[in-house]
Amino acid sequence: MSNEYRHVLVAVDLTKDSKKVLKRALHIADRNQARLSIMHTLEPLGFAYGGDIPMDLTSIQDQLDEHAKQRLAEIADPYVPSENQHVMVGMPDTEIHRFAEDQQVDLIVVGSHGRHGFALLLGSTSTGVLHGAKCDVLAVRVGTGDDGEDSAE
Repeated sequence: MSNEYRHVLVAVDLTKDSKKVLKRALHIADRNQARLSIMHTLEPLGFAYGGDIPMDLTSIQDQLDEHAKQRLAEIADPYVPSENQHVMVGMPDTEIHRFAEDQQVDLIVVGSHGRHGFALLLGSTSTGVLHGAKCDVLAVRVGTGDDGEDSAE
């Protein structure tokens, strides 16, 4: 019997919900003996300001990058080895698709705030990931409050 998934990618936003999304992906990766990667995407600072800033944002971007790497390690350790922890700079859905294709990912796991049906998802990262992905996408429901999943670690 061949395993359904060989490489699972967890895309997280570094919020408290990220652990829940990672745990769901861990179960799937374990069941399939799949490789597990985790990533976070930082939008470039220039995007936020339309690229019209008369100053060099490199050092600030580097600090944000370093902070994101530390935060990702806090979430991912000890479940995901450091060489499979990735912080990218770019538009989240684009970078997730690029990574998934380059690394032969066959399942992308993302968090989704499904508060009031699918309409609220439109325009969100999870919807962007879903629509451009060439592999399966699992949206893990997060941020709903009391689903009984948030047990103490």
